[in-house]
Amino acid sequence: MMKTVFTKEEIAQHSSPNDLWIVVDSVVYDLSKFSSIHPGGVSVLFDEEIAGKDATEAFFSLHRQEVLEKPQYARLRIGTVEGGVAKVKRGGRESLSEVPYAEPVWLRKGYHSPYYSDSHRRFQGAVRKFVQEVVFPDAQAREEDGKPPSQSVLDAMAKMNIIAMRLGPGKHLKGRVLMGGVIQPEEFDQFHELIMWQEFARIHARGYNDGLGGGTCIALPPVLNFGSEELKKAVVEDIFGGKKTICLAVTEAFAGSDVAGLKCHAKAMETGWIEGNVLPNTLQNRLLTAMQKWITNGTFADYFTTACRTDEGKIVVLLIPRQEGVLTRLIRTSYSASAGTAFIEFTNVYVPKVNQLGVGRDGLHVILSNFNHERWAIITWSIGVQRVITEECLKYVTLRKVFGKPLSSQPVIRAKLAAMISRFESCQTWLENITYQMKHMDYSQQANELAGPIALLKMFTTGAAQDTARDAVQIFGGRGITRSGMGKFIEHYHRTLLIDAVGGGAEDIMADLGIRQALRKMPKSVRL
Repeated sequence: MMKTVFTKEEIAQHSSPNDLWIVVDSVVYDLSKFSSIHPGGVSVLFDEEIAGKDATEAFFSLHRQEVLEKPQYARLRIGTVEGGVAKVKRGGRESLSEVPYAEPVWLRKGYHSPYYSDSHRRFQGAVRKFVQEVVFPDAQAREEDGKPPSQSVLDAMAKMNIIAMRLGPGKHLKGRVLMGGVIQPEEFDQFHELIMWQEFARIHARGYNDGLGGGTCIALPPVLNFGSEELKKAVVEDIFGGKKTICLAVTEAFAGSDVAGLKCHAKAMETGWIEGNVLPNTLQNRLLTAMQKWITNGTFADYFTTACRTDEGKIVVLLIPRQEGVLTRLIRTSYSASAGTAFIEFTNVYVPKVNQLGVGRDGLHVILSNFNHERWAIITWSIGVQRVITEECLKYVTLRKVFGKPLSSQPVIRAKLAAMISRFESCQTWLENITYQMKHMDYSQQANELAGPIALLKMFTTGAAQDTARDAVQIFGGRGITRSGMGKFIEHYHRTLLIDAVGGGAEDIMADLGIRQALRKMPKSVRL
């Protein structure tokens, strides 16, 4: 029987180029055949503090723990150290972190919150397990190759009804089994949704998350809220089932944040012929010509919720299936192509009247009705990422040695960490207050009272994110601008975070919106 427990003296005998053992966290690794192909070079392995010795500290100062779990390295294990005790926690990513501030207050042992119940705690545990086991591996792979999220992940999300839950509470959840029955549809509230967004933020894959249904979250609500029963029956379940995808096609090169300035033209059609097809005798049918830009999920979407201007100058909203005359192509952005960010051309695309959303309503109202929710989701995600990025930094500063001491011994580093924590904890508290108001307000109250606060919080949160990204890169140094290794999540965050500052309304627009709403509410009777 092969020996699997070794004394320190036995291990020390294996320190030559052709016979090299090391110890990492009480596990013995035979690197004899591996040393010549070590990605970091051969010489580092023959340091007098590594070859034949306990190299735990050296290893974790250069590598992430996940390296040890990779099959090509796991097979190098040959045993354990006699009397050795593993000190590094081997718990999966689905468990709660013990790092200070890595979890929101309501999840920390001994803390309390008025907003969350046992239902929220059960839900959080189920979502984290799902995200880390099902979503995270695919997210990391797709961020690398730029392909859309795998269909298997969409199918798994549909089975748990996550696609439906990402639209928030509502009658669309009635009768569905949520997260395998962990909670009931009538329990699901805005705080369950907040939990879901912040758990998905832990995948460290901004483009992938948008590819996973960013378009659905902003394009399907207008269909649910303003579409005919016939139209909803035709498209909604396929989307919730992960079989079809939808995007919001509103942004134009000429308009941008000025939604009211869009030029997309929908020409009314009377009885006539288009490519051999007779059109019904009604002015409600449309012939669409337009160019849209920066459309999330556009490259692979099956449906396009599109705002258009009529001959009379009015805005209408149409649901357009992918068909002849619809051309999409990828726009390369600073974050992953897995988001499917697209340039879209609609050329003589026929749209029947049943596909108009909000008939008899102002089309601008139909489009703007979901903006508060979109911005709230962006805020929620951004705060979640800032928290996990700070967790990365807290781990790193305790491992990294400079001038013979941990990096955390430097006052300037501690000051950066203090600023990072202060920012995201402040944002989280403001977010939870707004979320509580959302839970207790109907739509008209939310539109009247919360558009300004949400806009201001979005401005503040995405500005804080940029400060946090800069501080994190400074803490990690060269590793913070390297796409692999210890700082890979920092590099990714710094490269991709600006989508949150621009998407759903740029920071300056948000600031102005928040103050304009406040000024409209100023009483005329006040004086200094």
